[in-house]
Amino acid sequence: MSLAKHLLMLALCAACLSTAVAHAQESDVVKPLPQTNQGATQMPKKANARPAAEAGAKTEPFDKATVEKMAGQCVKLETEAGTIEVEMLAGIAPETVRNFLNLAATGAYDTTTFSRVVKGFVIQGGDLATREKLTPELSRRAARTIPDEPNAVRHVRGVVSMARTGEPNSATTHFFILAGEGPHLDGTFAAFGRVRDGMEVVDKINGAEVENEKPSKPVRLKRAAVASCAPMPSLP
Repeated sequence: MSLAKHLLMLALCAACLSTAVAHAQESDVVKPLPQTNQGATQMPKKANARPAAEAGAKTEPFDKATVEKMAGQCVKLETEAGTIEVEMLAGIAPETVRNFLNLAATGAYDTTTFSRVVKGFVIQGGDLATREKLTPELSRRAARTIPDEPNAVRHVRGVVSMARTGEPNSATTHFFILAGEGPHLDGTFAAFGRVRDGMEVVDKINGAEVENEKPSKPVRLKRAAVASCAPMPSLP
């Protein structure tokens, strides 16, 4: 074999070896997997699933209370104008009563004001935004809605009912006490309690000076306290 042919064969062998090494190195490189649609593999969300904001909510005192236990409770609203004692009507509006008892027992209503007054008709309280101190936790609590529980109780003087917007199931923490008659509310709003003592205080708050239903000097609810009480005679 001539020297020229020998050198040519060596060059070809070197080129083949270099190509083989390059292919071997390329096969060792980890290539990224194609991106997948992760949502396609997730289970569908339940229509009645608890909202994410509620998932970590603290357990409240009356969350598991029976209707009988809740019916035996009264709430004393200690206001700057005097004390109003409210009896719970748990048999007709159990979830509304549960919500109200929880708010009172945890101190959520403390330092709120009666922010709406309609002369001869109602006083309205329960707006947590009127508290002297509003925490992020209470802000979340104020946004929690409860189901509507309209019932056969008539909206007469002394009845306590839940305020809400025009949307169904939109009641949160706002409540009102009737200083007069409200037949147009019957069967629509959830009556859940009645004043058993302190209607003179309701009348005093209702007589405050107002402008467009807003009191010039709102009466503050200093403290709401829950305690056992004997039931009064049934409503007519």
